[in-house]
Amino acid sequence: MKVFQAIEQRRAVRHYQSDIEMPEQDFTQLMSAVLLSPTSYNIQHWRFIRVTDKAHREKIKAAAWGQDQVSEASELIILCADINAWNDRPQRYVANSPKETQDMLLPMISAFYSNKEQLQRDETMRSCGMAAQTLMLAAKGLGYDTCPMIGFDREALARLIRLPQGHVIGMMIAIGKAKTPAHPRGGQLPLNEVLWENHF
Repeated sequence: MKVFQAIEQRRAVRHYQSDIEMPEQDFTQLMSAVLLSPTSYNIQHWRFIRVTDKAHREKIKAAAWGQDQVSEASELIILCADINAWNDRPQRYVANSPKETQDMLLPMISAFYSNKEQLQRDETMRSCGMAAQTLMLAAKGLGYDTCPMIGFDREALARLIRLPQGHVIGMMIAIGKAKTPAHPRGGQLPLNEVLWENHF
């Protein structure tokens, strides 16, 4: 599928064929694409939980206020992020760069994020957002539908997945084959309401 087709056809699908399993090859291809998503300084804050246990899915569904896609979809991915990834062995993020690049970037990473808690958290959300969009478009390219979700009790979900300290939950994404089509688009704002040139 062409990129623009995938963008146009990607919709938030809420009901899935519960008897469809995603082949492991498709899952590997999907996640390999996600790992190519951009992050600031190549920090790769994201941490993914693939929920495969059906009983666990039911508990997560309860934390998501009974939304069917949690249990029906072929795959359920919880996108989390490590807020402190910027300070966790940062040499990993530049390991394939020339030494002069490493010598420049490593102090920059530290100076940019040190003592800036809001920026650290904001960066994890940006990283999760870019990974999520890559995941959804790659899934569409493979013939799957998706549903990004923020409708859940965050504290309950954090307990269920044993979220480590210093980590946050960005969203969940259900992936599978649609049982019923998505509702028509609610209405896109025209470009002239959202685009300015040079300044507001």
